[in-house]
Amino acid sequence: MSDDELQHIHLDGIADYTAALDTLCGLAEHNLYLFENDFDGLGFNGEARYETLRRFLLESPAHRLFVLAHDTRYLSTRCPRMMTLLGQFGTGMSIHQTPKSLQHITAPFSVADESHYVRRFHFDDPRGILARNDPENARALRSRFLEMWEGSHSALTTARLGL
Repeated sequence: MSDDELQHIHLDGIADYTAALDTLCGLAEHNLYLFENDFDGLGFNGEARYETLRRFLLESPAHRLFVLAHDTRYLSTRCPRMMTLLGQFGTGMSIHQTPKSLQHITAPFSVADESHYVRRFHFDDPRGILARNDPENARALRSRFLEMWEGSHSALTTARLGL
Protein backbone atom coordinates (compact mmCIF):
# COMPACT_ATOMS: atom_id res chain seq x y z
CA MET A 1 0.00 0.00 0.00
CA SER A 2 1.39 3.42 -0.93
CA ASP A 3 1.46 6.38 1.46
CA ASP A 4 -1.26 8.21 -0.47
CA GLU A 5 -3.67 5.30 -0.92
CA LEU A 6 -7.09 5.46 0.77
CA GLN A 7 -7.13 3.37 3.92
CA HIS A 8 -9.94 2.75 6.42
CA ILE A 9 -9.12 0.88 9.61
CA HIS A 10 -11.99 -0.25 11.84
CA LEU A 11 -11.51 0.36 15.56
CA ASP A 12 -13.05 -2.09 18.01
CA GLY A 13 -12.28 -0.59 21.39
CA ILE A 14 -10.98 2.35 23.33
CA ALA A 15 -7.38 1.11 23.06
CA ASP A 16 -7.72 1.02 19.25
CA TYR A 17 -9.29 4.47 19.29
CA THR A 18 -6.54 5.92 21.50
CA ALA A 19 -3.86 4.42 19.23
CA ALA A 20 -5.68 5.85 16.20
CA LEU A 21 -5.60 9.30 17.83
CA ASP A 22 -1.83 8.88 18.26
CA THR A 23 -1.54 8.02 14.57
CA LEU A 24 -3.70 10.95 13.52
CA CYS A 25 -1.74 13.44 15.64
CA GLY A 26 1.44 12.18 13.99
CA LEU A 27 -0.04 12.64 10.50
CA ALA A 28 -0.96 16.32 10.97
CA GLU A 29 1.14 18.65 8.83
CA HIS A 30 -0.74 21.97 9.15
CA ASN A 31 -3.93 21.81 11.22
CA LEU A 32 -5.33 19.41 13.76
CA TYR A 33 -8.97 19.52 14.85
CA LEU A 34 -9.97 17.50 17.93
CA PHE A 35 -13.56 17.11 19.18
CA GLU A 36 -14.48 14.99 22.20
CA ASN A 37 -16.93 15.07 25.05
CA ASP A 38 -14.23 15.74 27.66
CA PHE A 39 -10.96 14.03 26.49
CA ASP A 40 -10.78 11.91 29.67
CA GLY A 41 -9.15 8.48 29.25
CA LEU A 42 -7.93 9.08 25.70
CA GLY A 43 -4.22 9.64 26.27
CA PHE A 44 -4.13 13.41 26.10
CA ASN A 45 -2.11 13.65 29.30
CA GLY A 46 0.34 10.99 28.17
CA GLU A 47 3.96 11.85 27.53
CA ALA A 48 4.04 10.40 24.00
CA ARG A 49 0.94 12.33 22.88
CA TYR A 50 2.30 15.48 24.51
CA GLU A 51 5.60 15.13 22.63
CA THR A 52 3.82 14.50 19.32
CA LEU A 53 1.63 17.58 19.73
CA ARG A 54 4.57 19.67 20.95
CA ARG A 55 6.66 18.68 17.90
CA PHE A 56 3.73 19.50 15.63
CA LEU A 57 3.37 22.98 17.14
CA LEU A 58 7.13 23.61 17.14
CA GLU A 59 7.56 22.70 13.44
CA SER A 60 5.96 25.92 12.25
CA PRO A 61 4.35 29.01 13.75
CA ALA A 62 1.59 28.50 11.16
CA HIS A 63 0.55 25.12 12.63
CA ARG A 64 -2.76 25.17 14.49
CA LEU A 65 -4.26 22.86 17.09
CA PHE A 66 -8.01 23.31 17.69
CA VAL A 67 -9.45 21.50 20.71
CA LEU A 68 -13.23 21.42 21.17
CA ALA A 69 -15.06 19.78 24.08
CA HIS A 70 -18.52 19.69 25.56
CA ASP A 71 -16.88 19.76 29.00
CA THR A 72 -13.39 21.22 29.53
CA ARG A 73 -13.03 20.41 33.25
CA TYR A 74 -10.83 17.36 32.63
CA LEU A 75 -8.49 19.39 30.44
CA SER A 76 -8.24 22.23 32.94
CA THR A 77 -7.94 20.19 36.15
CA ARG A 78 -6.49 16.76 35.29
CA CYS A 79 -4.55 17.23 32.08
CA PRO A 80 -1.49 19.34 32.89
CA ARG A 81 0.33 18.42 29.68
CA MET A 82 -2.40 19.90 27.50
CA MET A 83 -2.42 22.99 29.71
CA THR A 84 1.37 23.23 29.33
CA LEU A 85 0.98 23.12 25.56
CA LEU A 86 -1.66 25.83 25.74
CA GLY A 87 0.70 27.97 27.81
CA GLN A 88 3.63 27.43 25.45
CA PHE A 89 1.71 27.71 22.18
CA GLY A 90 -1.20 30.00 23.00
CA THR A 91 -1.16 31.52 19.50
CA GLY A 92 -1.07 28.12 17.80
CA MET A 93 -3.50 26.31 20.07
CA SER A 94 -7.02 27.05 21.31
CA ILE A 95 -9.44 25.19 23.52
CA HIS A 96 -13.14 25.92 23.12
CA GLN A 97 -16.23 24.60 24.85
CA THR A 98 -19.47 23.95 23.02
CA PRO A 99 -22.62 25.76 24.18
CA LYS A 100 -25.67 23.85 25.40
CA SER A 101 -27.22 24.20 21.93
CA LEU A 102 -24.50 21.89 20.50
CA GLN A 103 -24.34 19.38 23.34
CA HIS A 104 -26.72 17.05 21.48
CA ILE A 105 -23.80 16.14 19.17
CA THR A 106 -22.55 12.80 20.49
CA ALA A 107 -20.19 11.48 17.80
CA PRO A 108 -16.58 12.50 18.50
CA PHE A 109 -14.13 13.01 15.66
CA SER A 110 -10.73 14.47 14.90
CA VAL A 111 -9.27 15.63 11.59
CA ALA A 112 -5.68 16.13 10.47
CA ASP A 113 -5.40 18.69 7.71
CA GLU A 114 -7.92 17.83 5.01
CA SER A 115 -6.89 14.23 4.47
CA HIS A 116 -7.11 12.04 7.57
CA TYR A 117 -9.59 11.53 10.38
CA VAL A 118 -10.65 9.40 13.30
CA ARG A 119 -14.25 9.14 14.37
CA ARG A 120 -16.45 7.15 16.69
CA PHE A 121 -20.15 6.57 16.36
CA HIS A 122 -21.00 7.83 19.87
CA PHE A 123 -19.18 8.98 23.01
CA ASP A 124 -20.32 5.78 24.73
CA ASP A 125 -19.36 3.49 21.84
CA PRO A 126 -15.64 2.72 21.49
CA ARG A 127 -16.05 1.46 17.92
CA GLY A 128 -14.92 3.76 15.15
CA ILE A 129 -12.73 4.26 12.13
CA LEU A 130 -9.31 5.67 11.28
CA ALA A 131 -9.24 6.99 7.73
CA ARG A 132 -6.05 7.92 5.92
CA ASN A 133 -6.05 9.76 2.60
CA ASP A 134 -9.81 10.27 2.52
CA PRO A 135 -10.03 13.97 1.64
CA GLU A 136 -13.73 14.01 0.77
CA ASN A 137 -14.88 12.78 4.17
CA ALA A 138 -12.08 14.61 6.01
CA ARG A 139 -13.19 17.92 4.48
CA ALA A 140 -16.81 17.23 5.45
CA LEU A 141 -15.80 16.55 9.06
CA ARG A 142 -13.52 19.59 9.09
CA SER A 143 -16.43 21.77 7.89
CA ARG A 144 -18.64 20.31 10.61
CA PHE A 145 -15.93 21.01 13.18
CA LEU A 146 -15.54 24.62 12.04
CA GLU A 147 -19.31 25.18 12.25
CA MET A 148 -19.25 23.87 15.82
CA TRP A 149 -16.16 25.98 16.57
CA GLU A 150 -17.91 29.14 15.39
CA GLY A 151 -20.78 28.50 17.78
CA SER A 152 -18.47 27.74 20.70
CA HIS A 153 -16.52 29.94 23.08
CA SER A 154 -12.97 30.06 24.30
CA ALA A 155 -12.91 28.04 27.48
CA LEU A 156 -9.34 27.90 28.71
CA THR A 157 -6.52 30.38 28.60
CA THR A 158 -3.25 30.70 30.38
CA ALA A 159 -3.59 34.41 30.98
CA ARG A 160 -2.90 35.35 34.56
CA LEU A 161 -4.87 38.23 35.95
CA GLY A 162 -3.72 40.21 38.92
CA LEU A 163 -3.56 43.61 40.47
